[in-house]
Amino acid sequence: MSSSEVISLITLDAISIEDAKQQTKTQGLVPLSVKEKAANGLTVSTSKSGFQLVMFSHELLLLLKAGLSLVESMETLREKEQRPSVKLILDQVTNSLYEGLPLSSALEKNLDSFNPLYIAMVRSSEKTGDLVDALKRYIDYQLQVNLVRKKIISASIYPAILLIVGSMVVMFLMLYVVPKFSVIYEGRGENLPLMSQWLLAWGKLLAEHSLNVLIGFAIFIVFVIYSLTRSSVRKFLLDKLLLVPTLGEKMKVYQLARFYRTTGMLLKGGIPVMTVLDMVSGLLRNDLSQRLAYARNDIREGLPLSAAMEKHQLTTPVAVRMMRVGEKSGQMGQMMENIGDFYEDEISRWIDWFTKLFEPILMTMIGLIVGLVVVLMYMPIFDLAGSIQ
Repeated sequence: MSSSEVISLITLDAISIEDAKQQTKTQGLVPLSVKEKAANGLTVSTSKSGFQLVMFSHELLLLLKAGLSLVESMETLREKEQRPSVKLILDQVTNSLYEGLPLSSALEKNLDSFNPLYIAMVRSSEKTGDLVDALKRYIDYQLQVNLVRKKIISASIYPAILLIVGSMVVMFLMLYVVPKFSVIYEGRGENLPLMSQWLLAWGKLLAEHSLNVLIGFAIFIVFVIYSLTRSSVRKFLLDKLLLVPTLGEKMKVYQLARFYRTTGMLLKGGIPVMTVLDMVSGLLRNDLSQRLAYARNDIREGLPLSAAMEKHQLTTPVAVRMMRVGEKSGQMGQMMENIGDFYEDEISRWIDWFTKLFEPILMTMIGLIVGLVVVLMYMPIFDLAGSIQ
């Protein structure tokens, strides 16, 4: 390498790794390696250290509203904290404030606890002097974002319990009861109905190789759990779910609703639209994030936000009309939040409807499976009773 050659690290807006390589070549540079930037953790509320960002924001907001200065508020939070890991974080932030750094720079030293969205919001509020309003907006934002998530989790609990209990009943029948019946019916051979023969053959297999079957079953369960921890497997399953017509469309609307709400909060905080769109791209799945990259380029070239979003299918008929109203009134931030409210309400109603439909279907399926196993076990007894008559 000659003395005139310099190795530099640059950041580019690109829709793919190949696009990034092409951009560097266009600038007369030779790309040595290209790495995709990790998505911003915009919705993380609890860090590995146990630091709860929403609770911190709420307590800081109350202290500031009570008339304490920022440094006094941080000192108060630090003094009351009992957890060593959280106390260390508050110590670092407070010491940075003592050094004269603004709050945003102090928070930026702890990216594991304070996500980029939060830091950008605080930095914007420092320019306008409305930190209290910024904290309130963030708390309201997190409450609304978590509302739909909690709705989904709550709606999933009862079906999950049904599925687990039903699976346990079926496993008990297949692993314990059926082997017992296979011993009773041993010797009748082809006199049994075909399905009963298959079922009892399974029971005989378990009776003779119970240890091997249980080990194999345990290995299978561990494999499934391990696979679900891999991001590539979860992405594959998510891609398959997106192919389901109604479910895929609702998942897209849910992501767009969160995208609109986050964008609205940041715009109301005074952050420029291009910066906002770059920050919130991590909230969208890969295909929508690529469309957003195209939309950012069009906006940079002068296309209105509503037109760019509509052009790249990042909006809906309702959303695009509301964005146009926001552009005319100059209240795009508030309008984006209104769009988020509209579609979060729609998702909540759909979750209620789907839950009421899915639960009885699941109960029926479990009942049919358990009933089928029981009937197949008792069919030889019914045949024997019929022959006696």
